[in-house]
This record gives sequence, C-alpha cells and structure tokens, in this order.
Amino acid sequence: MDESALLLAPRERYPFAVTANSDAPRFRLHRMLPRDPAQPHRTASTLELFFDLVFVVAVSIASAQLHDALREGEFLHGITSYAMLFFAIWWAWMNFTWFATSFDTDDWLYRVTTFVQMGGVLVFAAGIPSAFDEGDFTIPVIGYVVMRIAMVAQWLRASRTAGPLRSATLRYAFGIAAVQVLWILFLLIPTGPLQFVAFAVFALIEIAVPVFAEYRRQTPWHPHHITERYGLFTLIVLGESLLASANAIVDALDEVEALGPLIAIAVLTLVVTASLWWIYFWPPHHRAITSFGRSLRYGYTHYFVFAAAAAFSAGIEVELDVLTGESHLSNIAASFTVTVPIAIFLIGIWWIAIRENADRVVNTVVPIGALLVLLDPVLPVPVTLTALILVGIVVVLVIRPPLPQADIDKT
Repeated sequence: MDESALLLAPRERYPFAVTANSDAPRFRLHRMLPRDPAQPHRTASTLELFFDLVFVVAVSIASAQLHDALREGEFLHGITSYAMLFFAIWWAWMNFTWFATSFDTDDWLYRVTTFVQMGGVLVFAAGIPSAFDEGDFTIPVIGYVVMRIAMVAQWLRASRTAGPLRSATLRYAFGIAAVQVLWILFLLIPTGPLQFVAFAVFALIEIAVPVFAEYRRQTPWHPHHITERYGLFTLIVLGESLLASANAIVDALDEVEALGPLIAIAVLTLVVTASLWWIYFWPPHHRAITSFGRSLRYGYTHYFVFAAAAAFSAGIEVELDVLTGESHLSNIAASFTVTVPIAIFLIGIWWIAIRENADRVVNTVVPIGALLVLLDPVLPVPVTLTALILVGIVVVLVIRPPLPQADIDKT
C-alpha cells in the first residue's frame, strides 16, 4: 500500500470509519464500527490502562523466574522458558491493543469481554512458575486460551458491523480459534527439545494470523494511539526493572558488609533505566507505522524490546546475588545477564523507530553503542561501562534531534 496515502488521506481510505460511536444504543450496546484513524486527540482509555495492570503481574513473575534460573546458571533452560512465556504475554497484549485501536466501543459488553481477557492473564501468570520449574504448561495454556477465546468473541462481534472489513474480522476470528486448538494439543507434547520446536512452529502460525486476516484489506489503526500504547507498555517493563532492582537491593542490605558496591549498583541501575527511557522516546514513533508492512515490523520487533527490558531487571538481581554470595556465577557471566538485554533493546528500538528518523551520526552511535555494552563484563564494577555508553548515546540524541518529516520525505 502506498505510504503517502496512509499519511495524507486516512479518512479517504476508511470513509466508513467513525470518530466516536454516537448511534442510539440497543441494550446499551453500540455498534462496533471501525474507528477513525485520523481522530484528533485520541489517547489510551482508562480501560486500556487498567488492562495493562494485569500484565504487570505476568511480566513480574516471568522476570522473577528468569532471575532464579540465571542465578543457578541454567541459562539455556531459563532463556528458552522465558522466551516462550513472554511470547504469550506479549502476543495477547498486542492483539488486544491493535483490536482496540480499530474497534473500541467502550460499552458494557466490550468492558466485560476485556475483563475476561484480564482474568485469563492472571490464570496464565499463576502457571508461570510450574512452566519454568517442571515444564508443565497446563495452567498457562488454559489462561492463554481464555484470553484468546475472548478475543475471538470481540472479532465476531466486530464482524457484524464492520462493513467492508467483515471478511478481515472473520479471518481473525477463524485464525485465532484454529491456533487455540494447536495450543491445547501442545499440552500432549512431552517436555524436551520437541516441545520447544512445536512451540516455535505454533508461535509462527500465531503471528501469521494478522497477515492472513489483513492481506487484502487492513483494519484501521490510529498511529498516535497505537504508539502511545506501546510506549506505555515500555514504561511498565522499565518500571518493573526499577522495582525488582530496588527490592533486591533492600534484601541485600543485610547480606553485605560494605554498602559502597550496593549503592553503586543502585545508582547505575537508575542511570541505565533512565537512559533506556530517553532513547526509546527520542524518535516520533507514529512515523514507524505508515503502512501495513511497517506496522508488522514495528509490532513484532517489540517482542524483543519488551522482553529485553523485562530481562534487564533479572540481570541486575543476578549481579546483586553474586555480590552477596547468593550465586556462584562468575562476574563475567553475571554481567552478561545485564548487557545482553540492553544490547537487544538498543538494536531493536534503533531498527524500528530511530534509524529512519536520525542522521548519520545517530545511526552510527546507537548500534555501535549496543555492541560496546557487551564489553562491560571486562570491568570490575558492574554496569559502569554500560551506564557511560548509554549516557553518551543520550547526549548525542540531545545534540542531534530527530529529522523533520520533510527531510525524511526527500530521502
């Protein structure tokens, strides 16, 4: 699809879309009409913010389980289990977010269906420890299926009044429902390499559903609203890093004789987290989703951005475990649990949002900085080099702001 059409004429592309639902409600229900992608001043609703709260719980538990695995040196098991479980968290959140930007009616049925999804998230979160420790995904799959069946109900409801988008909404409903059958069958696969292979295959099928549903005609999305939602979730995972790190530092106060190293890690953690926030919100994200293909790239790459930001907190906790003698990992191995997530975060956000809005200097500094943070383990003070590099990147971003839209159009 022509990007200029998406940028300049959203209402012409979706003449059937509405800015707000003003029809007379029947049974106090509004028709689920496509939302206007050019609606002014659209922001995240209080329901969306409430919805995000349950994901705080899921992310926190997944991060804590990753920390336990890394502390014991179980890197392969910890990373693969975390990757699988975080996929479910991210995908359920992302599907609701994109649906809401297109069809949010905010009537009582929409709210109740959203609450059902939230209940599924809490069930899923309750099963994360058993999935990590025993490879038993029964409870997570049950919670995930609850979330996804509620999403099927939303798409079926939207199909009744979607107009030209009816076929896309029905393909969404059919595709999501079909994949849930695969996840139920997933429970029959014994723990081991085959389970991970099956998960990877089913996950690929899952993320292919939007491509299957929208390959002919795309549902409308509001660029500012959708990128605000991603920004809010980024704040959640960065906030989880601060909270987990603060709790770990408090717990470590009685375990160390000298407070100097503990204070140093606390300060450096704040500096790193603040820098990641600054870097993430530097570019105008709404420019990154001007076509269907670009929106897929933006949405899918955020899996790595979100997962890395949440894993950063686990890495800080591992560093503190080594400091207090709770872990027998080497200092180098512990440092990598911090620097690898940061490097992934930097490369991910550079690829999807910074790269096309930056000049040559910024496009050199950010990826090189991502590689340089991997040298941090050679220093005796954890996180020091990483903090210095991130501060350096922030200074460059302050000096060299994002390119104007006119300059980007010329290229």
